[in-house]
Amino acid sequence: MSSLSRRALLAAGLASFAGGCSADRPLVDRLVVAGGERGGFYLEFANLLATQLRAAKVARTVEVRSTEGSLQNLDLLRLKQADLAICLADAAAQSREVVALGRVYENYLQCVVRAAGPVRQLPDLAGKRISAGPPGAGAALTTNRLLTAAGMHADRAPVVANLHLSDATDALATGRIDAMFWSGGVPTRRLSDLSAQVPIRLLPLAPWLSALRTAYSVVYQRAQIPAGTYSGVEQVSTIGVPNFLICRPEVPPAVASKIVDVLVNHAAGLVPAAAVGAHYLDPNSLIGTSPLNLHPGAAARYRTLHG
Repeated sequence: MSSLSRRALLAAGLASFAGGCSADRPLVDRLVVAGGERGGFYLEFANLLATQLRAAKVARTVEVRSTEGSLQNLDLLRLKQADLAICLADAAAQSREVVALGRVYENYLQCVVRAAGPVRQLPDLAGKRISAGPPGAGAALTTNRLLTAAGMHADRAPVVANLHLSDATDALATGRIDAMFWSGGVPTRRLSDLSAQVPIRLLPLAPWLSALRTAYSVVYQRAQIPAGTYSGVEQVSTIGVPNFLICRPEVPPAVASKIVDVLVNHAAGLVPAAAVGAHYLDPNSLIGTSPLNLHPGAAARYRTLHG
């Protein structure tokens, strides 16, 4: 489908709201949700969200798009090729063209190495081969910022490749790279599969949190990945980045309001069964979308729910 015809369909879907609705009729004909990579939490969450949006009659059809992640998702919103998207807070902060519907869960920056290898700390990656995630992923942005904040540049810089999740795990398992960075919920299914194939270790990243916050943004926070999240992996302190559900500002207020109802009232159906990380699917936490503004329709609904 051409981008022109896709834009026309999206416009028609949102415009259908203007024709009115009833209790048994969806608010819009169609919504497109930009998710993430296969095997990652973004795509799982987007698929669960799509199911709930259809059930709540927010839209008759909800299409989920597999993407590289946050940066590509922002591009899809800008090009009007998606209506909703999952996005890291640090990536979203770079755009003035989107608004938030809610802070939905915590993303964990994970640096994965082979347990039998020599890498124990972040500085050990100097000169090593790593994957920072594909160019369209928020992980690539966060990882590059982390390496800079940690002083890993010039002769201390690792050799960076931008591999997709499945390619990165395969390359790590076979020794073609020494480490891979991934930003996602925990556990990430593809990393669980990797840990069953070859023993892995997660590097502690929290020691560089202060430098990262000073250089870039206060959206970064300390996060704990529990022991046993992946086979044989001990608890580790890392860097957390909130994930937002975002949209284009022209999404009708009634649609944004109804999406808030789904986030609040159907939270149990929006968290993958295996997830052990933090999520924020209650009114008190969902509203924490700084530095992004809430969509006016979402803000009004939160005020009603919060009292």
